[in-house]
Order: sequence, then C-alpha cells, then structure tokens
Amino acid sequence: MRCRFPTLSRPITLALVGLMLFGLAGIGSAMAQQRDAEQPIEVEADQLDLDDTAGTAVYTGDVDIRQGSMRLTGDRVEFQRNAAGELSRATARGERAYIEQQPDPEQPVVRGWGRTIIYHVAERRVELIDRAELHQGSDTFDGGYLEYFLDRRVVQARSRSEGVEGSQRIRMTLQPES
Repeated sequence: MRCRFPTLSRPITLALVGLMLFGLAGIGSAMAQQRDAEQPIEVEADQLDLDDTAGTAVYTGDVDIRQGSMRLTGDRVEFQRNAAGELSRATARGERAYIEQQPDPEQPVVRGWGRTIIYHVAERRVELIDRAELHQGSDTFDGGYLEYFLDRRVVQARSRSEGVEGSQRIRMTLQPES
C-alpha cells in the first residue's frame, strides 16, 4: 500500500492518515485493513512538530493514536518519509510503547510492547526493542528484542541487541491447539 506523507500546505490531519494507512493494518488480514481504514482516526498528544523539509512528523506527550481496531501509543511517535514522499518508518518510544490490532473478528487481538517499537513500512516488519513482548491470543513471546514479519507471521527473538539494556532472556509460551 502506498501512502503519501503530508506537506505543510495540507491539513495536519493528513499526517494522521499516513500513520494509520502506513501498515498498522498489516498486522492482520486484508479484511481488517479495509475495515480499519474506513474508520475515523483519533489522535491525542500534547505536541506535534511537523518538518516537511526533513520529512518527519513527531508527536509527543502521552501519544495515543487509534483507527478501528488499531492502536499505537508512546511518549513519542515519529514518522519518516522517503525521497518519494511515502511513509517509510514509524517509531514509537516510551517506558511501554504499545501497538495492537484485531486481524479479524474471529481472531484474537495482536498486541506488542517495548521501550521502542519500529515499523518498517516497505518490509512490513515490526521491531519491539527492550522489554519486548508480543501476544497473539494465548501465545506470548518475551525478550530483549523481538522482530515480527507481518506477511509471513514469523517471530525472531534475541536476548541482546542494540538498544536493549543488559540481557533479557527469551521466553515463549505456546498454547496447544484444540
């Protein structure tokens, strides 16, 4: 999905459209993407700094962004665009930055936490860094660093990585299928 980042001449609300369409919807199925993309976008933050020349938008102060079943929170959320003006990366930071989406009404909500969450749009990949957790229904993954590939539903976990304080052992709990 191609998303354009706003220019200063457009309403600031377009910056929010880029956020929600950039791929949070990719956490689930195409049906969830369509359903969530049709919902209004709600944003709460204390401050927005938009730099069109640098291609960044930075929201700070207890940031809470929602659209449909999707949610992204953090103390600071930054969006970056590439040379073509498309959203390339979203980074949420905080003591417990958070991302979630319900892929389908019959499937459980997918939830992720970390001190840093980075979403790489083109790769459809999410990094959860430092005190990272990923919950898919009853299955959980914890560690210093978790990487989740949305399309392939692949999780990679590490106890140590750049940005991780110390070593945080990997833990995984998988529930047996009925």
